[in-house]
Amino acid sequence: MRRPALHGALVWVLSLTFAGCSPGSTDAAPVAASTAARLHPVSGLPVIPLTVESGGKLHRFDVELASSAAEQSRGLMFRTELGPDEGMVFPFKPHRMASFWMRNTVIGLDIIFVGPDGRIINIAANAVPYDETPLESDGIAAAVLELGGGRAAQLGIRPGDRVRW
Repeated sequence: MRRPALHGALVWVLSLTFAGCSPGSTDAAPVAASTAARLHPVSGLPVIPLTVESGGKLHRFDVELASSAAEQSRGLMFRTELGPDEGMVFPFKPHRMASFWMRNTVIGLDIIFVGPDGRIINIAANAVPYDETPLESDGIAAAVLELGGGRAAQLGIRPGDRVRW
């Protein structure tokens, strides 16, 4: 008799445990989305969609997400190519004044500083490869977006435009 009672209790506990994992559960969606993230073949970082709303146009990018200190320190160093609709985003927690340089960065970049409100603060356009001159935000930054050098101007992206990811 003890065995069926124990078995019944075990089934009850397991049903509660797995109830949160059902396909209809709202808790399951974020897990499924995070495990389905595409990884960049060179950096191994997650690739996420990012948009910039500029002058009534919506520009779409696939960007690598550099979220840890180590990932942010490496950034796009040593990379030899970056597609026109590719980039890297560096979110900051806590938000802060930001300063970037081009040490060991082979390709020219547009360094786009994004404020806590999601709007572009300023752009360090066409940052020169290997230059160690600090390129700074004009205010508190929530993130930095790096695109290929000259891409922001080509698309008409400018301070005040909204960035979302």
